[in-house]
Amino acid sequence: MGASESVPETSVHEFTVKDCNGKEVCLDTYKGKVLLIVNVASKCGFTETNYTQLTELYQKYREKDFEILAFPCNQFLRQEPGSDQQIQDFACTRFKAEYPVFQKVRVNGPDAAPLYKFLKASKPGLFGSRIKWNFTKFLVDKNGKVINRYATATTPFSFEVSLSLSLSHTHTHTHTHTHISCSIFLRIGLKFAERHPEGT
Repeated sequence: MGASESVPETSVHEFTVKDCNGKEVCLDTYKGKVLLIVNVASKCGFTETNYTQLTELYQKYREKDFEILAFPCNQFLRQEPGSDQQIQDFACTRFKAEYPVFQKVRVNGPDAAPLYKFLKASKPGLFGSRIKWNFTKFLVDKNGKVINRYATATTPFSFEVSLSLSLSHTHTHTHTHTHISCSIFLRIGLKFAERHPEGT
């Protein structure tokens, strides 16, 4: 029970989801951004703390390639019963959420959204891969790879340091390969010049 499923995808960017109006959104539009993906609910004991802190983090880091993706879910004691539009209005009006709130999804079971199957497979929880409750949070790097998973009771502020480090992290492998390639060509060029002096 709760075992993670094997999924073929390797990045969040391979998925398409629907916004609150039913319009498809390709997550590859978020390439180059650090993401925090959260299953939200309006009538949960953790709603106030999480929504408030999510909004504050978003305001602080939104200009630094950070995005929050909120996915309403009604699987936990039916604490998200409203329509997609009602949920959107609740988040935007009460908590000033300016990040996207998507169409309601299932996060567990055979009908779970493909994105959530991927998230759970990437980072199983302490007692299996199942999402245990509302406001489980997945931190995703700029390449769409899951960095960490945070439980409901772990407030957004408590992992702000990890978020900040993820935003400041720049991948240098491309530059390293370029440097190595240039060094190889330079050595080849020098050897060629030694064997074939100018004018011979």
